[in-house]
Amino acid sequence: MQSGISASQDLLQAFNDLVSSPHQRGLLAGIQKEQLVPLEPIPSESEDFFTDLPSLIPLIRDNEATYIILRRYADASDGFVAVTYVPDTANVRSKMLFASTRLTLIRELGSERFRETIFATTKAELMAEGWRKHEKHGEVKAPLTQGEQALQGVKEAEAEESRGTGARSSHVRSGVKFPISEEALEALKGLEGGSENLVQFKINASTETVELADTSLTEADALASTISDSEPRYSFFRYSHDFEGEEQQSLVFIYTCPSGSKIRERMMYASSRHGMVVTAGREAGLTIDKKMEASSPSEITASSIHEEFHPKPEQKQAFSKPKRPGKR
Repeated sequence: MQSGISASQDLLQAFNDLVSSPHQRGLLAGIQKEQLVPLEPIPSESEDFFTDLPSLIPLIRDNEATYIILRRYADASDGFVAVTYVPDTANVRSKMLFASTRLTLIRELGSERFRETIFATTKAELMAEGWRKHEKHGEVKAPLTQGEQALQGVKEAEAEESRGTGARSSHVRSGVKFPISEEALEALKGLEGGSENLVQFKINASTETVELADTSLTEADALASTISDSEPRYSFFRYSHDFEGEEQQSLVFIYTCPSGSKIRERMMYASSRHGMVVTAGREAGLTIDKKMEASSPSEITASSIHEEFHPKPEQKQAFSKPKRPGKR
């Protein structure tokens, strides 16, 4: 969830100064009195990004979380990188606050200015070797246009579907990938290892954005009464079950679309179902073990989910040998 903290006017002005000043490498920011505020400017002593990195290290502390805004690509309009530095020794409240506010920082300063965001826990990650490892691993690319993003979403969705997960396949083979709100994405990321095991999403038809509908802790046999039976839903359920004597945690994607849903809703949800699956994997880092879909949530029962993971063995009928004709 987002923290409700906003950027101060001082931070907005400090960032504008950074954008217009080629002699400044970056800016440190923090959270004070429920606001994002500027801390210290990071000077630029060289045109080379890696040469300037050592001057950053003395400005950050081992036990304090900090936002670090750096000019990485000097000649690009989206040349900035936002680093959320949260050392392991920082207090728990600070860790949670900085993690939940990092998207707000990007949004209020202008997401079009940032090519990527990075999460770091050690100073070593901010040195030249750490940056090179990150960039080699991530292969940073320029942002795609809206048309390219939509096309990429369709291609990835089709590729994901062709690989399959061994669950029920869908009749929808292609579609669109709607953007997901920050709140919804944070809830999706928090599903793995979080206290709640069911996250439901809806599509805002007016903005064509995936939004968070609800989060809860529920049992498999209560899904039918927890998932909306009046509107379509994308639901992610963390399913606990026993396999060969060991407890397993598996992720189930459930798409429900009640027969009474509006035609436009049915079309939007059906065409973007695969895009939601791709978002879960690419943006939230989740691995979906099974996919299920139903017209009504009442079809999603504890037994139906159990059979997805533990199918009943087929019972083969023994071959009946024909009786020998009796003697006349």
